[in-house]
Amino acid sequence: MTTTLQGKTILMSGGSRGIGLAIALRAAADGANIVMLSKTDKPHPALQGTIHTAAEEIRAAGGQALAVVGDVRNDDDVLRAVLEAVGAFGGVDIVLNNASVINLSGTLELEPKRFDLMQDVNMRGTFMLSRAALPELLKAKNPHILSLSPPVSLDPRWLGAHTGYTLAKFGMSLATLGMAAEFGERGVAANTLWPKTTIRTAAVANILGGEELMRRSRTPEIYADAAYLVLTTPSRELNGRSLIVEDVLAEHGITDLSKYSPGVDESELFPDIFL
Repeated sequence: MTTTLQGKTILMSGGSRGIGLAIALRAAADGANIVMLSKTDKPHPALQGTIHTAAEEIRAAGGQALAVVGDVRNDDDVLRAVLEAVGAFGGVDIVLNNASVINLSGTLELEPKRFDLMQDVNMRGTFMLSRAALPELLKAKNPHILSLSPPVSLDPRWLGAHTGYTLAKFGMSLATLGMAAEFGERGVAANTLWPKTTIRTAAVANILGGEELMRRSRTPEIYADAAYLVLTTPSRELNGRSLIVEDVLAEHGITDLSKYSPGVDESELFPDIFL
């Protein structure tokens, strides 16, 4: 394992709040540079945080931040984010595919525009942001692509539960694993990371289950700590894996996870989908 993310530049999609921001703050504690490509320029009535408040938190935590207002669906915005990262910090060491849209509607209920949005942000966004940054990653000393997406499974339980969303999330994973196979021999690691339990995010609160499910979920910091361990591992030693948050922590001797769900018994935690 490398010892730190100090001076490393992380290019991430999203990051205004939730898991992405937690990962950014963990990296910022080392003195990392965080470049966020996000549309969240102004406060949302139902969601906390903007790209600008996130940048302020990152700087307060000890890192440097660059807020790039744009859309991961827009190729010009994606290229601009890479160019601004290079201009500000000299390169890109890590790509974090964090931005994701969730819609659990069944096939007959899922409107075409909602389907397209999920595929464009989740799968296409992962592919295009990683692709745009690869020339810089290939020059980096310990380059990583990390996508927040699940292991690919042909279990009918997941294929049939919400086909549109499943396609979008598995698309993220397949794009990542494909790049692992294509660029691993050149030193670029590409892995996915997914939790065993639900995480306290806006999606859990507003879409999946409200306050009760939030209570039965772990904090985003568990994701952040696992991501940190992945990103500080030598890229040639960890590539093409569909990693699970709790397993990554266990591999590093962290088995007491109670701090990530304060006041909640382990038996009450709610399992996440896809596992």
